[in-house]
Parts: sequence; structure tokens; C-alpha cells
Amino acid sequence: MLFDIITIFPGLFEPFLSSGVLGRAVASGVVEVRVVDLRDHTEDRHRTTDDRPYGGGAGMVMKVEPIARAIDALRSEGPEGTVVLLTPQGKTFDQETAQRYAKKDRVILVCGRYEGVDERVRARYVDEELSVGDFVLSGGEPAALVVLDAVARLKEGTLGCQGSLDEESFSGNLLEYPQYTRPPEFEGAAVPEVLLSGDHGAVKRWRRRNALLNTFRRRPDLLARASLTPEDRDLLRAALSGEEE
Repeated sequence: MLFDIITIFPGLFEPFLSSGVLGRAVASGVVEVRVVDLRDHTEDRHRTTDDRPYGGGAGMVMKVEPIARAIDALRSEGPEGTVVLLTPQGKTFDQETAQRYAKKDRVILVCGRYEGVDERVRARYVDEELSVGDFVLSGGEPAALVVLDAVARLKEGTLGCQGSLDEESFSGNLLEYPQYTRPPEFEGAAVPEVLLSGDHGAVKRWRRRNALLNTFRRRPDLLARASLTPEDRDLLRAALSGEEE
């Protein structure tokens, strides 16, 4: 899978592309990431990528011409790909979107800056707009890294244990169950006995019960979208009943 990232700060990406899970995905060839310096697609001696907004107002707006040239150049080199603008005005990025992108051959991420991009970029060159949350960043670069990491880890060969994807948070619209490791007791807080029992059936039920309970407590909006079985509903009812006793 190929990612192209259009940015005026290409140096921001190097540490992330050579470290951790993402670095392993790049090194192994599971994903290819090309960082494109937007300034290479300007035509003036100052390599200008922004200008004052028409109509006045604070801040600067990213110009249409360099972004258009960068996108056109990338599209001419191979699969057309999906062009995604990172912007606070976009649809909120979620696990479902990450899974959809993981099935694509190519994604082109455009990192906005300043007061945003010229509206003609949105109208003529962008397929989708994404936001990583209801807050404003200094630019689209951190958001691009969030998208890149979330998608790359879904590709087979990125994680050491691909099966871990099946039970992590947001799988099936549920949060993950609580996790523990050694020591079995720390400052009076003990690991739940069932996890030490060796009873795999009991462990599985405990984990499912607590995934349901975690989601009910923290993200009831997710639980409303989850496909729950009758057994899931019984487990949740029992868990809630136990909390009230």
C-alpha cells in the first residue's frame, strides 16, 4: 500500500517513519510512504505556499496552485488513489474509516496549515476530508500521522501478532477489556483471580463481560451501535446488577 503525504514540513515525519510499529511496516515493505515537500511545486523564487485571504481577515490561506500541481504530479505517477484533506471541517476519522482505507492501494494525504486551504482545492482536487477530533491543530501533519498509523497497523505483516486486532478497542464497536501483567499483586491491588485460573472459558467470559461494561461506562454511544448477541445482553445485565449490589 502506498501513502503520499503533501506537507510544507517534510522533516516532521522522519522520526515516526523509522520507529515502532510504523517503522517496521515501512522497513518490511508492508506500506510505502513518500513525503512530498509542497514547496517543490511552487514556481516563484520564494517558494510561496500561502497568501492573504481575499476579503481580509487574520492569518494566511494555503494557495491552490502548489497543491494542485502536487496532486496532479502524484496522480500521473501511478494508481490515482484517494486524495484526503486533513481539516477540522472533515468527517471524524474512526476505526471503520481506517479499515476502509486499509483496503485501498493508495491514499494521498494533504496537510493543511494556517487558516486552511483555498476552497478550490476542496472543490476540484479532494475526494474526502477528515478530522481527527473536535479541536484545532497547528497543521494537518499530526492528523496525517494518526491516519497513517491506524491504517498501517491493519495491514497484514505489520503487527507481530495479527490476531490482537480482533480484540482491541473499537473492534465491533466495543472498548477493550482491562489488561494485567506481572506482578499478581501491587500495593494491595490484585489481578482478578479468574485471569490466574487457567480456565480459558471463564477468562473469555470475563473479558467479554468487562469489554461490555467498559463500553457502557465510558462510551455508551459506541454500545448503541454494537451488534450484541442475547448472551452479550445477559452478561451486561449481570455485570450491572453486580455493580449495584
